[in-house]
This record gives sequence, C-alpha cells and structure tokens, in this order.
Amino acid sequence: MITRRLLYLNTHRLQAFTCRRGELLPEGIFENNDDGLREFALYLAEHRGSHFSLLANVAEEGHVHETIPFLRGQDRQTLITRKIGQHFLGTALATAISLGYEKTQRKNEKLLLSALTNPAHFEPWLQRISSAEAPLAGIYTVAQLGGLLVKKLGYGGGRCLLLTVQDHSIRESYLVDGHAHFSRMAPLSDSSIAGIASAFAAESGKLHQYLIGQRLIGRDEALPVLVVAHPLSIPAIEKACPDRGQLSFHIIDSHLAADKLKLHTLPEDNRSDLLFLQLLASAPPRQQFAGEMHRHHYRLSQIRHGLIAAGLLALLGSVLFSAKQTYDAHALREEVSSLASSEADFNRRYQEISATFPQLGIDNQTLRQLTNRYAELVSQQHQPGSAYRMVSRTLDQMPSIVLEEIDWKNGISSPPGANKQTDSREITTVRGSIRLERANTRQTLAIFDQFVESLRHEPGVTVNVLQRPFDIESGTSLRGGDGIDEEAKARQFAVEIIRSHAP
Repeated sequence: MITRRLLYLNTHRLQAFTCRRGELLPEGIFENNDDGLREFALYLAEHRGSHFSLLANVAEEGHVHETIPFLRGQDRQTLITRKIGQHFLGTALATAISLGYEKTQRKNEKLLLSALTNPAHFEPWLQRISSAEAPLAGIYTVAQLGGLLVKKLGYGGGRCLLLTVQDHSIRESYLVDGHAHFSRMAPLSDSSIAGIASAFAAESGKLHQYLIGQRLIGRDEALPVLVVAHPLSIPAIEKACPDRGQLSFHIIDSHLAADKLKLHTLPEDNRSDLLFLQLLASAPPRQQFAGEMHRHHYRLSQIRHGLIAAGLLALLGSVLFSAKQTYDAHALREEVSSLASSEADFNRRYQEISATFPQLGIDNQTLRQLTNRYAELVSQQHQPGSAYRMVSRTLDQMPSIVLEEIDWKNGISSPPGANKQTDSREITTVRGSIRLERANTRQTLAIFDQFVESLRHEPGVTVNVLQRPFDIESGTSLRGGDGIDEEAKARQFAVEIIRSHAP
C-alpha cells in the first residue's frame, strides 16, 4: 500500500508528517536555508516510494473572478491558461475553479482563478522533490481547505468569514459556497489567549470593512464569523467577540472539530495546522496548484501502480481459472471412477443373470444378429387397414360403383441393392363395376374418371388403370349398345393403387 506523507510549508520552514489511522506523526522540520534543504533532500531519498502532498500557508496568494464563453475540452483549457497568464504573470502555481454558468442565453462560465504569486519561495523545495524523483500529488493552500473545513463541521454554504491561527499569524478567509474568494494573513504580535482574542475581534472588523469597500458584500448584509480556537481560549474569545452590527460570531472548539474529522492527534494550542493537514490526508480537493511538470513523477507512479494492480488482477484471475479447471478435472476423474465402478457392477450382475439363461446352442453374436434382423422385419411390416379405409372413403362417395375384388400386398419385388424407398410402398388392386340404369358410354366413363381422380387426390398415391369400363384403345372401334339392356349392363374395371408408407 502506498504511504501518503504531508508537507506543511510556511514562510520560514517546512514540516513533514505521516498520517496513520487518524494520527499525524511528525517526521522532520526543515528550515528554509541550505542545511534545511540538504536535510530535506535526504528525507525525500529515504521515502521516495511515498506520495507527497504539500500544504502551503503563505501570504502571497491571489484570487480573481473571471467569466469565459461556454467551451469544452482543449479550447476551454487553453482559454483558462491564457486568463491565468493575464492575471498572474510569472507563476505556474495556479488553478481554476468553476463556479457554474450564468443563466443567460450564452451560458457563460464563471471561474475563480487562484494562484500562489511568489513561486520563488516554492522553487527550492520543488527542485529537491523533482531531483529525488519523489511523487508530488499536488500543492494546496490553507485558504483552499477552509471551505472544506466549514462543510465538514456542518456550517453549510453561503457567505462567511473563517478565522484561524496559523504560524504566529491569523489566517482570514472570505468564503462563498465553500470557495475562498479572498484570503490574507494578519501578523499576531501577542500570542497570549487575551491577545489572540482581541486580535480576532479587531481583524474581523477590519476584514468586514474591506469587503464592503471592495463591494464583495453589502453594507447591511449579515455575515457570520467562524473562529477556530482551543477549548481553553473559548471563554476569552467569546468575551472579546460579541455579536455586533452585521457580524455574528461562532466559536468552534478545535478538539470537537478534530473529533468530527476523526483526528486523534488533538491540537495543543490555538493553531489549526493539524486540522487542515487531516483534511488534506482524508479528502484532498480536486483542484491543486502544481503544474504537470511538478507532478511528472506522480503520474509515473500512478501508471506504475496501475500496471502492478492490473498484473495482480490478471494473476488473481488466472489463479481462480486454474483452480476452477483443477476442480473440474478432479470432478471429472471422480465421475470417471464412479462410472467405471458402476460398469463393473453392471457387468458382474449381467454375468450372474446370464448364467441362469437356458442354453440356446448359439453364440451371443449370432443371437444379436437374429434379434436385430427380427426387429428390422417387424418394423417393415404394414397392415392393409389404412389402404382399405382410403378406398372405402372413395366408394362411399360413389354408390354407383360396386366393389367386386380387392387385393393388397406390401412392397414391390426389386433386385438386391435397390432403393429402400421403393420397397416401402404398398399396392392395392381394386376390381369393380359401374352399375347405372339408362347410362350411356360417356356418363359411365365420367364416373370412372371421377373415381380415379378422387383416389389420386390422396397424399402419396399413384393410380394405374389396369382395365377401363370400355375398351377405348387406339385401333379399336367404340361400339354402342343394342338397346336398353346394353345400357343397363354392368361395366367392369380394374385399377392399381400404389401408396407410399408414411415416414
């Protein structure tokens, strides 16, 4: 797991901390001189595998409001970079915070541009971090974390003043909806409890008048003032800071604040350094002041750990897949063993049962061939019932036809190797006569043709005429009858019906 270390930089020195389960453990104090920078380089070399976050508390900090057109992607970033260059020329330690869009037709975006206007103060420390190839996650400011502190303590958004003691000075921040729109440091000449209380009262009034003069707030607008102090200092501060005019004071117990932030290292005095460091360790803001040049090794560290995590996931996946395959193989071996045991048991029982069978005088192979052939012959046997029903249905529709003889046989004798579909047909031979009173030859033939066509309409049926009621072959004359007796005479015919069996 990556260890996160916190660096706290003020105007005189840099302090290093590590956060472990809600406790901030100091690891070193480095003065802003050659010896301190050399010791800081050794410290970075010792902990170069950690990720560092730098929290700055300096006076040189600027905030500007800007409005840009509605843009996306690289065009927006290019315009923001140009705006930062116009307002904060000469520093690369800057960031932009979106404050939303104007409710107009153009949807202009409102921005809060913030920058650390004295990059020379940061440069020696950043050079040591870059030389040691230590991953720098970002640079943050106390004023930037002030809005986050107010939200974490449950005071919501809106406008307010936040006063905290930082490094023998008072940090005064004007917050709007959790963002610092103005921040400055006021020197603290008297560090006693009474001196701090009176300084809070005086500085809050001065800052209020300054904000009115800059037209950041209205003259009659009520403004809450949040003061973070040690529990022992609260009575003196409450006495020195009563509500007056548009200012209403709210004293925040630093120990209760530490408990809400899950910080186990309680502040020993009125300074709020530890509270802001805990905020940075637990919930760092998305915006920060370091450029990509300063965060190069941090990006490399992210890529490296991402590749390691992907490799571990792939390894875990392969291990799980191998375990599943091993389990499946073991299950298959168990199943094969069980089937082999079952087969052996069945063979034994078969041998015991077959020993009780009567002796037939033939071997098992011959007996199996005979039974198979018998089953094949049985499957090929058909009954004439379906053919008879077909003829019966047709005769029911023609009462003038009298059935005299019907013959049925299964299959057609064919040479060996012939198509089996030919042998699966059945042949029905129907002999009958047409008996009509006073019917001429044409009427008799029409009834016969109707009978034949009715049979042919049955599915899978082929009808061959063996004998017609009249001999009408070519070369033979068709003679009329000799009167009424000849017309009433029965006319015999014979047809052969070839019908395929249903599959």
